[in-house]
Amino acid sequence: MSVGKSVLLGLLAGLVAGIAMTVMMLILACLGVATPLTIIGDRISVFIAPEPFLSIMGRVGGYNHLKQLGVGSTAAGQLLVSALGGAIFAVSVRRENGRINTASSIAIFVLLPLLAVAVALWPVLGTNYSGLPINAARLVTLIGFALCAFVYERTLVSSVRFLTQAKDQTTEFTPSIGRRAVVLGGLGLLLAGGGTALVRKLYRAATFSYDGTQYKGRIVQAITPNEQFYCVTKNIVDPRVDVSLWHLEINGLVQSPRTYRLEDLKAISAVEQETTLMCISNGLDAGLMSNAVWKGVAMRDLIAPSAPLANAAKVRLHGVDNYTDTFPLEKAMDPTTLVVYQMNGQTLPHRHGFPARVIVPGYFGEKHVKWLTRIELATGEAKGFYETQGWGPDFIVPTRSRIDIPDHNAVLSLTKIVGPVDVKGVAFGGDRGISRVELSFDDGASWTDTTIDYAGGDLAWSLWSARGGWRPAGPGNYTLVVRATDGEGDVQEWDPDRPFKSGVTGFHKIVVYVTA
Repeated sequence: MSVGKSVLLGLLAGLVAGIAMTVMMLILACLGVATPLTIIGDRISVFIAPEPFLSIMGRVGGYNHLKQLGVGSTAAGQLLVSALGGAIFAVSVRRENGRINTASSIAIFVLLPLLAVAVALWPVLGTNYSGLPINAARLVTLIGFALCAFVYERTLVSSVRFLTQAKDQTTEFTPSIGRRAVVLGGLGLLLAGGGTALVRKLYRAATFSYDGTQYKGRIVQAITPNEQFYCVTKNIVDPRVDVSLWHLEINGLVQSPRTYRLEDLKAISAVEQETTLMCISNGLDAGLMSNAVWKGVAMRDLIAPSAPLANAAKVRLHGVDNYTDTFPLEKAMDPTTLVVYQMNGQTLPHRHGFPARVIVPGYFGEKHVKWLTRIELATGEAKGFYETQGWGPDFIVPTRSRIDIPDHNAVLSLTKIVGPVDVKGVAFGGDRGISRVELSFDDGASWTDTTIDYAGGDLAWSLWSARGGWRPAGPGNYTLVVRATDGEGDVQEWDPDRPFKSGVTGFHKIVVYVTA
């Protein structure tokens, strides 16, 4: 058999083997096991600075499209490499006169890839979508990949052997070889069909339908319903944790590492606390901000029994999805920093971190780690997922306010206005509360106090409205601006020196057109 023919048959065998391996990865994903298809993006993204990352995201149409593109590209690349591997293998078999050394093929196609994955993806191998602790998850991920690689190796070897065992191989393409190639190609199509069904299943379970959920406008209530609470996730498929597998570890720079199950957390004196969360990428007019009443335990009640060492300066939080983030140990020991298991009187929803997540008032939402499985005490140099990517360095929520009613570019007719026009919105001061909200109808030239309709306390937002409503003086274009004063007396401001990577500052403005 010529080299060219061997290459073509090897490409086919490698492609079929690659499809089989990909289907195996999809099956594992359905079982909650992480594979390179879903975690390679996490490993790569930390090396992309926020500026180019956001630029790429904008070009492809948003975060969801970027995640879909990432998984699709990984799968396509995997199939391409698989096909090339098949071609190389078929040529080597030809040179050995059809002899296949099983030990060599396993070493090349299973052990070497396993070693490469372990080295390249080690920081994200602890990912698990069913709730396994990090060390166990890392082992399961490696075993899962080894199984996928073994499926590839066995399928490749069997396919090459099947294609090259035709009786007449003296010509380039004999009927026997042709028939075998068609049969193998048909098998590949069947595998691809099964893979497509799994992809559809995973797509329905994916985060695309709710990732990026915003909460703003006329629907805003003092307490955000769980199903409307804003949502941002790095994941393609969020964890659905099996609580029987899950536990929370306290380790790192402590004298006595400890482990807690969910029932252990519920046995500790509970705390209920209203706290607002806001995403670091929330724009001045955006709705990546929501408010809830959380129930759980103070983080200090979990850390203190483990006796932190003197050089412990931060806590590094780990989720079962391999998300990590940090904040100072001092903040972790604040009585308002919680590990919660209930949200608005209900069991914590899966998308919001079941069975346990962190609530750390005053910090942006990325610090409120979901699906928490480890609290690691670390030195001051420790960094989390987005910190490594380049977000920050300031993660403290600046005072923010927003106009929800009326809409930007609303057109009002004086002849149809039968009473005062509602002007309403929200204001949020992190963990400093809100003491005052002012409204301007002339682009900040003059200000008037609003009414605080709902004061959520120092850790939550406030809802405000224009006192007595707004009565436009006459036709014209009105620029409405809002500003808030926090509980410490500091007025909301625009900070020109604050990088966008630490969250934007400034004033929310809308334009309302009033006609005669």
